[in-house]
Amino acid sequence: MEYMSQEGYDKIVEELRYLEQVELPRVKDAIAEARDKGDLSENFEYHAAKREQGKLLSRIRFKQRVLEFARVIDTSRLDADSVGLLSRVEVTNLTTNSRMTFTVVSPHEANMRENKISIKSPIGQALLKHHAGDTVEVQVPAGTIKLRIESVTL
Repeated sequence: MEYMSQEGYDKIVEELRYLEQVELPRVKDAIAEARDKGDLSENFEYHAAKREQGKLLSRIRFKQRVLEFARVIDTSRLDADSVGLLSRVEVTNLTTNSRMTFTVVSPHEANMRENKISIKSPIGQALLKHHAGDTVEVQVPAGTIKLRIESVTL
């Protein structure tokens, strides 16, 4: 079971709809067009389209599986005092004295451009269940960093 926000769930539903209703018919048309060109054993376009279809079907199955096990979180039941899923956290990196603000989300919603980090990332795991004012050490690929939690909100 994978918990996620309503927004994240809706995004996956929309992406799945797009893959099934737009991309899959486009690939099927490309296969049919390539098949019409004759000998399939030496038809590069046909083999490329079949490979693309395989990748697309795999991605569709993955998204379907994510949705099958997804559970949308009722935000009214979340604890706003400690870091958890869907918490908006402001931290200070005590080494560089720089501030960062991000939202802790499910792995399927993580997106650094939107300042969303996975709850399963090293930083997400280290901050979990801590409160504003706490200092945590996080083991990241570049070494150990110290973060002070400035605020936690929903």
